Amino acid sequence: MSKDEIYQKTSDEKPFRFNEDVAKVFPDMLRRSIPGYTATIEAIGSLAARYARADTNCYDLGCSLGAATIAMRQGIDVPGCQIVAVDTAAAMIERCRDIIAEDDRQFSPETAVTVVEDDIRDIEITNASMVVLNYTLQFLTKADRGPLIRSIHDGLNDGGLLVLSEKVVDENQGIEQLLTDLHHEHKRRNEYSMMEVSRKRASLENVLIPETVAAHQERLAEAGFSHSAVWLRFFNFVSIIAIKK
Repeated sequence: MSKDEIYQKTSDEKPFRFNEDVAKVFPDMLRRSIPGYTATIEAIGSLAARYARADTNCYDLGCSLGAATIAMRQGIDVPGCQIVAVDTAAAMIERCRDIIAEDDRQFSPETAVTVVEDDIRDIEITNASMVVLNYTLQFLTKADRGPLIRSIHDGLNDGGLLVLSEKVVDENQGIEQLLTDLHHEHKRRNEYSMMEVSRKRASLENVLIPETVAAHQERLAEAGFSHSAVWLRFFNFVSIIAIKK
């Protein structure tokens, strides 16, 4: 696994992009940047074991290198499932296909995976038992978030599950500042310098647009999900589950 040194090497102020440089170091970037990320991926496998149904589709929307896809694949224990992994970033998709191909060679899993280079807003969700949006929605404009969540709800079968992981902001400014400080300390403990933290934060401004937990749950309710719940929170990172009844 290559070490993330992107913001040691550059001092420009270009917006964050999922390009080849990011793809090379993405696993290390996630591990060191997102507290609770590993727990989220592990839980996705456990949730797939509970919610994936035979002869249905499971979707990983914004799949990047396919960590959630692999977790779902390992958790699924029913026949006839297909996972559709989607990302718009060519560099991510190329590496994701290599990772899935290696998983095929090593383990010959029964669950098929189709890796698609496309905009998740253009994907039709059909016959779905599980959909994962793992730190993906935050990169869409707010205007596009509601329609996507509604299309996911409508494409899920009854009893189907949505896993939505996001960086959030707190309604209370004092708590938000505390959580931000703790997150920056987490990064420094994982050997990011203050310069790297500052540069990456600047690159993500106006690219990653977080919302409150309440805003996410309101959107889920408006889309038709009768209930949603935060199952994991670590500082200002949360994962929410919503089930279609």
